[in-house]
Amino acid sequence: MAKRKLRAVQPGERAPRPKKITSILDATENGTRLDELIMMRRRIARVLDLDDTPPRDLASLTRRQVEISREIEALQRQADEEATHDADTSDEEWSAEAI
Repeated sequence: MAKRKLRAVQPGERAPRPKKITSILDATENGTRLDELIMMRRRIARVLDLDDTPPRDLASLTRRQVEISREIEALQRQADEEATHDADTSDEEWSAEAI
């Protein structure tokens, strides 16, 4: 996974737009786990929509599609929960006895 570098945005400067992920490989190399799962789900959906997809593959592809969707929902739910729960980072009283 790509390491993201964070810095403060200067006055008058706009934050750069994230690069659009265009493939599973791109998501694997430059994106997040969520990006990767979304691209995998899109790829499977395209194959499921094809008329010439072998019937023997439909059941396994459909099952995997559902599994990936559940993983995506779980990751999105986790991100939403982390964003809404504020951590209490206030300073505590110093106690030498705690050492």
